[in-house]
Amino acid sequence: MNKYLRRIHRIYVIFVIVLFFILFYPFYYLAASKPAFYPWLNKLRKFNSMCSSFFTGIYFRLSFEAPLEIDKTYIYCANHSSNLDIMAFCLLARGNFHFMGKEELLGNPVLKLFFNTIDIPVSRTNRLSAFRAFIKAGNNLEAGRSLIIFPEGGISTDNYPPSLLPFKNGPFRLAIEKKIPIVPVTLSNVWKKMWDDGEKYGSSPGICDIYIHKAVPTAHLTLEDTDELKEKVFELINSKLVTR
Repeated sequence: MNKYLRRIHRIYVIFVIVLFFILFYPFYYLAASKPAFYPWLNKLRKFNSMCSSFFTGIYFRLSFEAPLEIDKTYIYCANHSSNLDIMAFCLLARGNFHFMGKEELLGNPVLKLFFNTIDIPVSRTNRLSAFRAFIKAGNNLEAGRSLIIFPEGGISTDNYPPSLLPFKNGPFRLAIEKKIPIVPVTLSNVWKKMWDDGEKYGSSPGICDIYIHKAVPTAHLTLEDTDELKEKVFELINSKLVTR
């Protein structure tokens, strides 16, 4: 698909996403009003993502190395390079879940409802904000709500085609402290359908391949194993990443 068609498709994708958000908004608003309703909020997000995927022609092919338990709490760690990554996780995450993302998402007209309620915003430059965010995430994990996080800490707009950036320590320390297994997830070629800098590269319909690695247990680890765990997850994610 040439660049002009890709740009037209990107505009259409944004239109579809905004349209479904508006249609779902009354239900989102009610489900976001109380933490007890958050499981329904996630069900709505999952259904919304299914509808958006169908009408944009962007589909997600999930490959599981091993089945995930529906009622088990996980920390999902993935590479991050596309505006479609959140949609992909709404489809693949099992059970109850929440995201941790950059504080700037509070200004996003679609995502701010979630980051003011179920999800956790964090400042990438403020250590106190990060500390508070991980305390909140730890409490949510103890309550049985899986965490979805992108350990690169952001997306480099100069990093195209994307390669994996160094990981932050936070999610790995949290996994060890709370004894929560980590699920490495490789969003293999999602960037090819819509990279983060969509204005420049546009988007296109097709199949996005996502590889969900076997969960990495952490119950036997101590904080001294943080770097080793981080490196292991990095290598697993990188092993399935498509960079061409």
